[in-house]
Amino acid sequence: MRSQSKKPVKVGNTVIGGPDPLICVPLVAADKKELLDQAASIKSLSPDLVEWRADGYKGIGEIPDCLAALDALRSVIGGMPLIFTCRIEAEGGMQPLSQATRRCIIEAAIQSKAIDIVDIELINDDEFIDAIRSAAGSHGIKLILSYHDFTKTPREDFILDKLKQAQRLGADIAKVAVMPKGVQDVLTLLGATLKARSEALDIPLITISMAQEGLVSRMAGGLFGSDITFALGQASSAPGQIPIDALRQAMSLLYSA
Repeated sequence: MRSQSKKPVKVGNTVIGGPDPLICVPLVAADKKELLDQAASIKSLSPDLVEWRADGYKGIGEIPDCLAALDALRSVIGGMPLIFTCRIEAEGGMQPLSQATRRCIIEAAIQSKAIDIVDIELINDDEFIDAIRSAAGSHGIKLILSYHDFTKTPREDFILDKLKQAQRLGADIAKVAVMPKGVQDVLTLLGATLKARSEALDIPLITISMAQEGLVSRMAGGLFGSDITFALGQASSAPGQIPIDALRQAMSLLYSA
């Protein structure tokens, strides 16, 4: 049996950090029609969570348009837990977006209460993180604090420090995703995950080794303590995502005992 989080997060009937690792499918769409078509298709696949990568939406700078799309998305997915993610270019975002505009978008999404979880990056300054954490907390929205490295895999102690930093800054869930250059890097990520779960973190965590080399982390990361993995819907949001049916089948073999 895999080790569970000491402080699991509950969103509706979904438990993050409980006995089972969960599967999230991202939505990456340029317009409202594409977004809702993807959502309808993904709903039939029954993921545990859905993530909207709103930085891929061409109307993201127009807040009323963004909120209308968000409201329509909620109507399609019903009670599925929804993660709202809007990254700027410095964080791997998909289009130019100022920090000020991005903050307004995130705060508006939180205030709409159409989302369940918001994901922001640890590289933001303390004032930004404090503001989003406060807004999320006051509206009952859970917070993921993330760290991404799309070029390499840092040392195990660095990964562990990032996960601990997220917890220290008030995250409900800590996330690290890194790029491997070989299988040793994947072991580094999994080793940090195991240490975080067994020694350092009380909150749920998400750890991912990206690209083809890191595929095993998406399937087996839950055995080491990662609580959510990401599968491919109709469009990928990160290198190495595979279709949900294939991921679910692989995980059923690992977690059926």
